[in-house]
Amino acid sequence: MNNNHHYKSNTLAVIQMTGFSLLGIALFFVPITIGGKRTIAFDHMAGYLVNEQRTLAVILLFLLMIYGVAKPFVSGTWRSNATNVVLSAFKVLGLVLAVMYVTGTAPDMLMTKDMLPFLFEKLALPVGMIIPIGALMLSFLIAFGLLEMMGVIMQPVMRPIWRTPGSSAIDAVASFVGSYSVGLLITDRVYLKGAYSAKEAAIIATGFSTVSTAFVVIVAKTLELMPFWNVYFWSCLVITFLVTAITARLPPIRNMDDQKTITDEIDFNQSRLSQAWQTGVQTAKSAPPLYRVLGQNLWDGIQMSAAVVPAIIAIGLFGLLLEKYTPVFDILGLALVPFTWLGGLSDPMGAAKGLSSGLAEMFLPALLLAQNDVLTRYVTAVVSVSSVVFFSGMVPCVLATKIPLSVAQMVLIWFIRVALSILFACAFGHLAIHLGWIY
Repeated sequence: MNNNHHYKSNTLAVIQMTGFSLLGIALFFVPITIGGKRTIAFDHMAGYLVNEQRTLAVILLFLLMIYGVAKPFVSGTWRSNATNVVLSAFKVLGLVLAVMYVTGTAPDMLMTKDMLPFLFEKLALPVGMIIPIGALMLSFLIAFGLLEMMGVIMQPVMRPIWRTPGSSAIDAVASFVGSYSVGLLITDRVYLKGAYSAKEAAIIATGFSTVSTAFVVIVAKTLELMPFWNVYFWSCLVITFLVTAITARLPPIRNMDDQKTITDEIDFNQSRLSQAWQTGVQTAKSAPPLYRVLGQNLWDGIQMSAAVVPAIIAIGLFGLLLEKYTPVFDILGLALVPFTWLGGLSDPMGAAKGLSSGLAEMFLPALLLAQNDVLTRYVTAVVSVSSVVFFSGMVPCVLATKIPLSVAQMVLIWFIRVALSILFACAFGHLAIHLGWIY
């Protein structure tokens, strides 16, 4: 076996760390204009596939979905717990619905433009393309030391603000740039090792395990916020982590066990910046070759995309039908009305009803509130991400770990996060509109 890549010179490691990290930042955060459309580079790539190479995109999507539907049955995980049984059934249904849509055999009530056509064209197809491409691009942000460097720099602020060890900064960033499933995987490993207490693991799982940047792009696209991508993305990041700092100090998290076997990291003898730089260079030095990093991340993206897309179609349709024909979200939304009213949204009841659907699936609010004014759309986009907890993805992932959180605790945390996120997002949204940052 060739291990040459472990003997990179310092110079090569520094070049890789700075070069690849800057490339990653450019791909994710620098909007460029192509053909009159201004957005970030990897969104242009996914858009090209979906719009210009539609047949290829649809074929790739069906291959992804067939793989995603078959996998739990082939591996036997579909029957490991009740949640997996339900999710596997939803995936099968999602594939069936997609076939019915493409062949035009779905019932008329499902073929109205706000039902299957919307779910397939505006959600499943972009999601299916964006996640693998996003995962590929993420290689540059996460594999060559930038993440570890940020972890060292963030250590002094993590404990006082979020009540978690400095290393949890890496979890937080891994979730945001990777996915909540990746973040939860890291959290669970560190918790089982004894380096996080139950309380710290719960703070990280429910406060930092956000959906990935790729999903945030899809939410922004659905709610037509891509022209203000940087304002939206960075304010969303700040609000999400501000809410986490508050929920860490409230029940049920406040009352959880805070004992652990491995104590926090000690301070270094050298300056923090030089330690951060060295940590980054060391990571770049031991990083596998680029092709291997790209291959592994693309594979992770394909796995995730395959699991998510069929479930999104079925759960999304279920949510849209519930919204159209039942009062479920009206009842759930009543608890959120005081906050949407306080925030000064134009239709507090409608917004509360739409936002409450996020407990089922984080995309539903974006689907239900896509036609509203810009402030409501902005608040919806922030709350969809900042709420963190939702039943179609994050909850089953937490239940699959050893982190001691019950469904009831997660629902309570969801409510507190949504209420706080509405207030903060409304306040910032009003300011951003006043300053002309969003219009």
